[in-house]
Amino acid sequence: MHTKTRMMGRLALAAACYFTLAAGQAQGVAAQSGDPARWYVEDATAQQQLRTLRKEIGAALQEALADCKRQPAAERGACVKEARATYQQDMANAQQQRAAAHPQ
Repeated sequence: MHTKTRMMGRLALAAACYFTLAAGQAQGVAAQSGDPARWYVEDATAQQQLRTLRKEIGAALQEALADCKRQPAAERGACVKEARATYQQDMANAQQQRAAAHPQ
C-alpha cells in the first residue's frame, strides 16, 4: 500500500509540474539562470501539448521503476506492475489531462 501511495504522489507531482508549467507559460514567467530556453516556449498546438504530456508520463514511469529497483525483492514485482498500470492509465487519459490543462 505504501508503494501505491508513493506512486500516486509521483503522478500527482508530474501532473502538478505540467499544469504549473502551462500556467507559468500563460503568465510569461521569466527564465531562471541556466534553464534552457526551450523550457519556456509554450506548446502552441494540442498535438505539441499532448507530446509534452506523454514525455512527462514516460519520465514519471522511469522514476517509479527506479524506485521499484530500490524496493526489497519481495515487493519489487508488485511495484513494477503497479507502475506500469499507472503509466497505461495515464497514457489512456492523456488527452483528457491535456484538455483540462489547456481549455480552449
